[in-house]
Amino acid sequence: MTFLNLYFLMGSPEGGGDGALINLLFLGALFFVFYFFIIRPQSKRQKEIQTKVSEMKKGDKVVTGGGMLGVVNSIDDDTVLLEIDSGVKARFQKSSITDVNPNKK
Repeated sequence: MTFLNLYFLMGSPEGGGDGALINLLFLGALFFVFYFFIIRPQSKRQKEIQTKVSEMKKGDKVVTGGGMLGVVNSIDDDTVLLEIDSGVKARFQKSSITDVNPNKK
C-alpha cells in the first residue's frame, strides 16, 4: 500500500472531529492573511492610480504600462497625447497609464 492509501484509510485516533475545526480555522487564517497582505493593499493602490489619472492635467509626467515615460500634451475622453521626446508625440489609452508625476512623492 502506498502512503496516501494508508493515510486515507486511517481514522482519527480517538474518533473525535477536531480535525475539521482545525482545518476551518487554518483556512480562515489563510484567507485573513491573503486579504490583508495582498488583496487590500493592491485594491488601495489601484484606487490611488485611478484618482491620479482622473486628476491628470497638461504638463504632468506619466508612466505607461509599457514603461514609456512622457509629458501630457492633451487629454481627450479616453486617450492622452504624450510627448515622449522633443517633437515626438504618441497617443495612449488612459487605462494604460500606471503612474502620474513619478518623481514627485
